[in-house]
Amino acid sequence: MRVSFTLILGLPLLVAALILPFVVADNYVVHSAAMVLYFAYMASSWNFVCGYVGQVSLGHAAFSGIAGYASVLLFTGLGLSPWIGMILGGILAAAISVPVGYATFRLKGPYFTLTSIAFAEILRIWLENTDAFLGIPLKGAQGLTVPPVGGTSFVAFQFDGKLPYYFIILAMLVGVMAATRLMERSRLGFYLKAIRGNRDGSEALGIDPTRYCLTALALSAFLTGLGGAYYAQLFRYINPERNMGIDLSIDMAVMTIVGGQGTILGPTLGALVLHPVGEVVRATLGGHVLGLHLILYGVVLMLAVLYFPKGIIAPLQRWLAPAPKAPAPVVKPKEVEGR
Repeated sequence: MRVSFTLILGLPLLVAALILPFVVADNYVVHSAAMVLYFAYMASSWNFVCGYVGQVSLGHAAFSGIAGYASVLLFTGLGLSPWIGMILGGILAAAISVPVGYATFRLKGPYFTLTSIAFAEILRIWLENTDAFLGIPLKGAQGLTVPPVGGTSFVAFQFDGKLPYYFIILAMLVGVMAATRLMERSRLGFYLKAIRGNRDGSEALGIDPTRYCLTALALSAFLTGLGGAYYAQLFRYINPERNMGIDLSIDMAVMTIVGGQGTILGPTLGALVLHPVGEVVRATLGGHVLGLHLILYGVVLMLAVLYFPKGIIAPLQRWLAPAPKAPAPVVKPKEVEGR
């Protein structure tokens, strides 16, 4: 029985993630590790549609901001638990994604990407310049602050240390990877792969590309929204630039492409490589060259496309889970002469 590559590499990574906060009991390290898991989760949510459909979206950060704002406003305005706000915010992000996707999925290549950027930037600029909407305080570029309840409160999604936040995002990452695995083996997954391979051919076979792409986009937007709500509760603050800026969309896309799009572990590998490197560059050289980490991302992306077009997961898969050898050909005995 051949063990799947996901288990060969994923299980040790999961074990390492579980024991890390107990081996290195430092709040800064735990917070940094939680951020790696957060970006791995967001990249996996992006990969849920873009990695399997083949359309590169650079506007996914909008769904993060929509759900993040919804969860914070429901908590500050109505006293609703952020756990419920996360779900409702994710549903709102999914609902908004459907009409947006219906219009943009008719476009292909760079036109789709540019349209996704335009959608996210229009929403971000509108939020930055709007103090209130229908009586709801948005506070423009100032953003919203989550009021502390004092001490630890599971219902209010507030904890004294970083450890609970770490395990929450770890559970979310495992959940989105499990959802990706289920999607891969479902009818939706097979249809999305067919659409990505040959859209016209799949349509000729009776597959409705718009329907299934919209389904995948809604699921991706819902998952991305959960991540945005988690981020808002982690920092107890949200504003348009931090939660829905184009930097976040670029992070999700580049991490997935470098790690290996259309795979379960690829986005996580991309986050493990790029986020720590980006943080080191920002901390050491960010004060001298603004946006240097984005330049680094561009260089890494070009190298990955040139030398690892299928992502860094491809060589790892060849090394750790080599394909089984083909069975030796059966040699038939020669016929007896004269018969």
